[in-house]
Order: sequence, then C-alpha cells, then structure tokens
Amino acid sequence: MRVIFKTSYLQDIRLAKHGGHVFWYTLLLVTAIAAPLLVDTYWLNEVSRFLIFALAGLGLMIVTGYTGQVSLGHAAFLAVGAYAHTYFISHEMPFVISLLLAAFTSGCVGLVVAVPASRMTGLYLAIASLAFAIIIEDMTIHWESVTGGNRGMPVPPPSLFGYEIYSAVEFYYIVLAGVFLSTILVLNLLRAPFGRAMLAIRDSEISASSLGISVARTKITAFFISACITGLAGGLMAHYVQYLSPEIFGILLSIQLLLMIVVGGLGTVHGAFFGAFLVGLLESLISISKDYLPGAIGNQPGLEPGLFGLILVLFIIFEPEGVYGRWLKLRNFFENFPFYRRNTFKRQKTYLRTDRLK
Repeated sequence: MRVIFKTSYLQDIRLAKHGGHVFWYTLLLVTAIAAPLLVDTYWLNEVSRFLIFALAGLGLMIVTGYTGQVSLGHAAFLAVGAYAHTYFISHEMPFVISLLLAAFTSGCVGLVVAVPASRMTGLYLAIASLAFAIIIEDMTIHWESVTGGNRGMPVPPPSLFGYEIYSAVEFYYIVLAGVFLSTILVLNLLRAPFGRAMLAIRDSEISASSLGISVARTKITAFFISACITGLAGGLMAHYVQYLSPEIFGILLSIQLLLMIVVGGLGTVHGAFFGAFLVGLLESLISISKDYLPGAIGNQPGLEPGLFGLILVLFIIFEPEGVYGRWLKLRNFFENFPFYRRNTFKRQKTYLRTDRLK
C-alpha cells in the first residue's frame, strides 16, 4: 500500500501525485511514440482511430462527466469540425491553422447551443441536444455548396510546410500530438478554479450557486471548451475517413460517444481512453459476430444501437463508475489486503443533502 506524505500544498495540484505516476505515464508515452516500430500499418490506423475517439470522448467528458450536463448530440460537433476543416483546407489554408479554426468554429456553434441549454437539465437537455444533432445532420445534407450534400466531399491530405502527408505513421504522430496536448489542457483545466467550479455544479447547482459560482456562465464555458475539443477530433477524423458523408455523423455516433464515457468511467480523464478502447473493440466484435448469427438477427438494422443502449443501461445500474472505477476498487482491494472491511467496496449513494431541496 502506497502512503504519500504531503509536505507542501503544491503536492495537491501536481499532475503526477508520486513517482509511480511519473514512471508509468512516461513509459506509456514512450510506448506510444514507438508504436510505429511495434505494429504494422493496419493496427497503426486502428490506434489512430482509437485516439481520435478518445479525444472526442474527452470533449464530451467535460460537459457530461465534469459539469453534469447530459448531451446526446455531440456527434454534431464532430460533423462541424470535420466539414469546417475540410472546407478551410480545400481553400488553401495551412493545415494547423485550419484545424484550430475548425475547432473554434465548432466551439462557436457550441455557444449557440449552450446559451439555451444552460437553462435546462436532465431529460430536457438530452432531448434538446438530440434535436440539435438532427438539425446539423439535415444541414450537412441540404447545404450542398459547403458540404457536398448526400454526395459527400473528399478530404485533401494534410500538408505541413508544403509537405503532403500520406503515410499512416506521419498521420499517427499528428493525432498523438493533438491528443497529448488536449489531455494536458484538460488536466490543467481541472486543477484551475474553473475546473473546481464545474465539479461543484455537477454535484449540486444549489451549493455551487450559494458559494458565488455563476452556474450559467460556467455551463456555457464548459460547453464551448467541450465543443472545441470535439471539433478538433472531427478535423482529425475527416483525414482518417478521407471522404465525408452525412451518415457518418448520425445518432449512432452520439450514442457511441456517450457509451464510451459511461463505460470507461464518468468523471475521469482515464475513462475517455478506457471507453474508446472498449467501444471500439465492441464495435469490431459486433461486426465479426454478424457473420455467425442467424440472418434474422445479424441483418437487423438496429442491432448495434440496441446493444449499445443495453450495455449503457447495464453499466448505469450495476457499475456507474465504469471500468476505470472498477479498476480503482480492485487496486485498492489488493493494496489493503488482507486488512479490509467487508463494506469498503460497496457502492454508496452519491447525492448531496442539498439535492433534496430541488
């Protein structure tokens, strides 16, 4: 069992709490950098896909995991980022500037949604975000001069300083850099007063308001940051798929993103990465199992959304803290073994007393 002796207040806000964190995360980063030497092109593309979805899940985690706002339409911000980046880069804009501008465009669209959404909670917010996703999907179909409509539009290859990138290895390093910088940004955001305000609003809006926190402004800002990160993932996703079409950013993708953060671990940065890996693995298993299932079952059009919804409900009921929460419980169990109490790992209620005033 690791015991940490704190001798400075700075230890509470450090990214690495102890030497073990420094060692393991440095090893993980070195392994990620060396991945092109360890796997072939196919698996490297799969890792790039996993990182892009983890980045999108990280954006959704800010709104749902840390601020407590349920969003069922975050695929719309992926679409805005993807189409905006493709439009900018097609008009000879530099790759990095185009990617950042696409993320900002997605954030501005998020502001339009966040202002009315800041007055909603629970089911009403979920329905409003779902309606927004449907509106964006219809816009990508009918705004043919920008999006190409149902025909779709090809995505030009990324270009850095005049050098066009076609290799999977080079694209992987671009995705890895975007994910690394975004993760550091989110971790530092959570250490800041604004991050603490988000957590306070998630636990109890009444308590946060009584402490002087502007609930509406914090929600709107969180939605803006979330939409920016998701739009950045959308820009990278455009280069991954290489050809954009409206059906890519449907309702199923929004459900997948929500499933990712719930299954991975709601309210944790690790949960976005755990969830991206597990949902990606689950999607592959469903595709493989269709070949072995009877045709009446395997050819059902709603098979994947139905399974995703079932798994989401089961995790909410039986393991609301997700896979990462289960891993923490298992680790604490072995750290305290054999000196543990019978009810140490029993799931407790997580509401505050102030919630009863609603």
